[in-house]
Amino acid sequence: MTPNRHGQKPSPVWRDERARARLEAWHERFRARIQTPVSSEVVDTSYGPSHVLVGGPENGPALVCLHAMRTGSAHLLSELQLLAGQFRLIAPDLPGQSVLGPPIRPSLSGHSLADWLVEILDNLNIGKADILGISWGGFVARKAASAYPERFSSMVLIVPAGIVNGSHWRGLTQMALPMVRYRIRPSEANLKELLRPLLTEWDEDWAAYMADTLNDMRLDLRIPPLATDDELRGLKVRTLVLGADDDISFPGQAMVERVRRLVSNAEAELLQQCKHCPPTTPEFRSWLAERVTTFLVGSEDGTSARGETERIREALEWVNTDYGNALKRLAE
Repeated sequence: MTPNRHGQKPSPVWRDERARARLEAWHERFRARIQTPVSSEVVDTSYGPSHVLVGGPENGPALVCLHAMRTGSAHLLSELQLLAGQFRLIAPDLPGQSVLGPPIRPSLSGHSLADWLVEILDNLNIGKADILGISWGGFVARKAASAYPERFSSMVLIVPAGIVNGSHWRGLTQMALPMVRYRIRPSEANLKELLRPLLTEWDEDWAAYMADTLNDMRLDLRIPPLATDDELRGLKVRTLVLGADDDISFPGQAMVERVRRLVSNAEAELLQQCKHCPPTTPEFRSWLAERVTTFLVGSEDGTSARGETERIREALEWVNTDYGNALKRLAE
C-alpha cells in the first residue's frame, strides 16, 4: 500500500488477512439483513478509494448515513433500512473505522474527515443532502456540518461522540476490566458481562460481531475531542439530537442539556431506558424511522409536513408484514 495524496501511510484496521476476511464476511452478513436493494460504489478521493453503500429511490432526497466506530455501512443500513422508502441513503465506510473504509486514521482535530466526506458527495454529484450520524459517525457528521454548512439541509445525531463525555472511572470499571477478562477467558458469560453496559437489547449477530472485532480489529484509543461552545453556537444546520439516558460513553441527560443551551436551531430528546447501542427491535426501528422522517421533512421553522408524516406512519404500521409493498407505497 502506498501513501495517499496527503502523504498518509496506510494503517489497516484489521490485524491480518484472516481477520480481514472475517470482517468482510460480517459486512456481507449484515448486508443480507437489509431487505431493500442496495448497491456498492467505490469513490476515488484524495484520502484513498472509499466504499459507499447506496439504497433507496434514485430521485429521493439524499440522506448521508455515518456509522459508529468499528462497524460499517451495512451494519448501519441494516438498522435504518425503513428510511429507504423515503430517502436515497448514502452510507460511506469511515476511514479507519471499517474494514471497507480507507485504511488511514485522519486527524480528529482538523477538517480531514469533513473534507473526505464532501469529496464523496462531489464525486456522487450530490450538491446538498441531509446527514445522520450515530456515535463516532455523529462526531464526523457534526464536523462536516460545521465546516460545510452549505452542503447540508438538516442533521440527525444519535448518541453522538464529541458533545459530552462519560466518567473515565465508570468506563474503566464497567468496560475496560470486563474486556481484559473476556480476552483472557472468552466465554459467553464474560462476553455478556462486557457488552451489558453497551447493548440495550441483546442481538446475537451484533454480539458475535463485537466479539470478533476484539480479536480482528486494531484498537484506536483516540477519543473524539468535544465541540467547543462556540462551535455548537455556530451550527447553522437544523439539528435533531437523540441522547440515551443510560449511555456510559456519552451521558444523554448532559448531552441534551448542552445542546439545548447552545444550539439555537436544535431539537434534543432523551431516549428512555436506552444504553449507548439503541434497541435493534422492529419496534424501535419503526419509531426511529418515523421520528427521523418527521424531522427531515419538516419545514425550516421546525413544523412537520403533516400529510407526509401521516402517510409514512400508515406505511410503517404494516411494514413488517409486507415490506415490498410498503416501499412501493412510500415511493408513490
